[in-house]
Amino acid sequence: MEAEILALEGVVGGYGKLTVLNGTTFKVARDTITTVIGPNGAGKSTLFKAVFGLLPVQRGRIVFDGADITNLDPHALLERGITYVPQGRNVFPELSVLHNLELGMTAAGPGAPVAARIQSVMQRFPMLREKARAQASTLSGGQQKLLEIARALLLEPRLMLIDEPSIGLSPRLVQEVFRILQDLRSRGVSILMIEQNAKRALEISDFGVVLELGATRMQGAARDLLVDPRVGQLFLGGGTL
Repeated sequence: MEAEILALEGVVGGYGKLTVLNGTTFKVARDTITTVIGPNGAGKSTLFKAVFGLLPVQRGRIVFDGADITNLDPHALLERGITYVPQGRNVFPELSVLHNLELGMTAAGPGAPVAARIQSVMQRFPMLREKARAQASTLSGGQQKLLEIARALLLEPRLMLIDEPSIGLSPRLVQEVFRILQDLRSRGVSILMIEQNAKRALEISDFGVVLELGATRMQGAARDLLVDPRVGQLFLGGGTL
């Protein structure tokens, strides 16, 4: 694997006395897409919350670009170049697309070039430019997801965590979201993704991690996991994905 930007080392954590992550261990290489797959209840979303400082890590550590970031708060992680696009819809529905983007820039701190960054993002997402004055509630589910990704990009991340980006989207918009993620990779943004559509996600990924009961069951090149019968057994009851 190329030099890693993120490493999880025996991470244990959960909700109060409920332990969900049981020694999760894997690495994310720079300038790659790594997809985490696994059955419902495997701890995938809990993992992202632990990485982003939303849940406490009880044991183990999380290392970003060589520095220990275990249990740092989300604002500190944003400053270091980590952004998080959670599952579901996370826009301000009654505000305009432009206002949503402006609010996204508040985390960048004083002195950040707000107008220049928003203009740059809108050039990358023509749909958002066309609907800049429209309320976010008028956007389709897929368009709202693009708005969330655009808002995360305003902070010029080095690593993006994105949880289930395809949920509720049409096949055409799923293809568009995945195309954007591939473009971000080519621009030097490392991506760690959770995705329900394991086959489609692995097809665009460099590496994959199979999580089960909060532990890393398998990891490796995405192309190898696609044809591994053990992965097919986990998701489909046999065969390959």
